[in-house]
Amino acid sequence: MADAPKKVVLAYSGGLDTSIILKWLQAELGAEVVAFTADLGQGEELEPARQKAQDLGVKEIFVEDLREEFVRDYVFPMFRANTVYEGQYLLGTAIARPLIAKRQIEIAHETGADAVCHGATGKGNDQVRFELAYLALDPDVQIISPWRQWDFGSRTDLIAYAEEHGIDVPADKRGEAPFSIDANLLHTSSEGKALEDPGQEAPEFVYQRTVAPEDAPDTPHYIEIGFEKGDPVSIDGVRLSPASLLTRLNELGGKHGIGRLDLLENRFIGMKSRGIYETPGGTILLAAHRGIEQITLDGGAMHLKDELMPRYAELIYNGFWFSPERKMLQAAIDESQHMVSGTVRLKLYKGSVSVTGRRSARSLYSLDHVTFEDDVVYDQSDADGFIELNALRLKLLARRDRKSGKNS
Repeated sequence: MADAPKKVVLAYSGGLDTSIILKWLQAELGAEVVAFTADLGQGEELEPARQKAQDLGVKEIFVEDLREEFVRDYVFPMFRANTVYEGQYLLGTAIARPLIAKRQIEIAHETGADAVCHGATGKGNDQVRFELAYLALDPDVQIISPWRQWDFGSRTDLIAYAEEHGIDVPADKRGEAPFSIDANLLHTSSEGKALEDPGQEAPEFVYQRTVAPEDAPDTPHYIEIGFEKGDPVSIDGVRLSPASLLTRLNELGGKHGIGRLDLLENRFIGMKSRGIYETPGGTILLAAHRGIEQITLDGGAMHLKDELMPRYAELIYNGFWFSPERKMLQAAIDESQHMVSGTVRLKLYKGSVSVTGRRSARSLYSLDHVTFEDDVVYDQSDADGFIELNALRLKLLARRDRKSGKNS
């Protein structure tokens, strides 16, 4: 480790693990700790974290509501790209880390801290995401990663340390947790222990935000989402702030069992892991955004976006939100969204969301051109030359191969 830090900004949840980390920073490193707790819509009361930090002797405590910034500046830009990782994952954990890291660095500068600290383990993606973001924003900041630095070898060691330093250990934390949970306004993520066997179905008690699809209402629910320049702005004609809109979509999606995902994914550090994700509002939003793009976005632009998206998703998953290449891709994506405005009607029913209609004053859809009835705008014989030119190279290939006996 470099010189011992004098003052550390800790990403502090108020839970047992980060409380132990807080005390470890004080007792073992002799550092003054600044506690930072971010409300990203995880659904928990966060003020108790302030009291716990005070009880541990912390004088500078930041408990901040970042929900609107999270959705407006991180979730919505990502959804303009229709971003999914490995074809399924909507990146709920990955997209939250750069905002937390950014605010940690800002607080470090505000308070004169010379180091930042996170509670991610040495096996996961989050350590990479946090630290790449820290260093992109402040290349000189010192980073403390306790799980890679301390000598604790088991949860028993951690609990013994907590008891030694007067940290309350709830009864439900004394044994190994059946699984770990990360949550924010976009999703919940559950991993570990009871979920580590990918051949076994996840038990129903794992799910936090969604009813089982078979238990969802028997009557479909229709909603209409309004878009302006690629971002959702209203539900059923009522304008909502970004965080309020996603909250409402979560409520609707959760009620109808939408957004469950059992994924065996490839972590950036090389291993595979199994996660159970719930992204009810995000799943609805992805379907809606694709629906409005279908009627407003040029085919060439749409197909190029689909080619760029996997690279964009990988950058976010791997922690490169603040990289120049992610910003370059974002500029291209945002350029495509200027005319992506209108409304999309969707049906929510027993775990599924489907587009049932779209309207836009910026529509590229022309009934005059696609109708099967008589029209005066399209001469079908024009297709003769189009097909002949596109078939030319195929004909030349076929004649060559026939002469060489390749197809015999």
